[in-house]
Amino acid sequence: MIKQFNTIAMVAIAAIVLVSCTNEAPKEAGAISGTPAQKHVQVPAPAGTSTPKKGDQVPNNLVCMVNDAYMGKQQLEVPFEGKLYYGCCEMCKERIPNDAKIRMAVDPHTLKKVDKATAYIVLIGDQDEVAYFESKDNYDAFLKASQ
Repeated sequence: MIKQFNTIAMVAIAAIVLVSCTNEAPKEAGAISGTPAQKHVQVPAPAGTSTPKKGDQVPNNLVCMVNDAYMGKQQLEVPFEGKLYYGCCEMCKERIPNDAKIRMAVDPHTLKKVDKATAYIVLIGDQDEVAYFESKDNYDAFLKASQ
């Protein structure tokens, strides 16, 4: 009986450790630390500001650069190598400096790698997905080529 309990406990702990920071499976309250975890939900824009629509540029500081999603509110700043990246939770803050792949994206027009901290970010999806372009000119050329 104790052996079964230990096995179940180990599986539960492993599952908690492996839970990822994604929009599909937001973290619930921190079971281990006892502190509430930040959920990945979009908060409505403050009164007097407009919500961006598909195709609009969005400010870097309102984008989780790990989930590549417009979050609609100020994200956590993650300074790294003189640049500012943004994440929505503590796990994102830890991943950004440790994973170069997270800090880079592919410009959909040129297919070149672009640094997310310096990219021109555009809302592209109905689920608040974003794309990173090297510049506004690249985005404009992408739109023109798409028509």
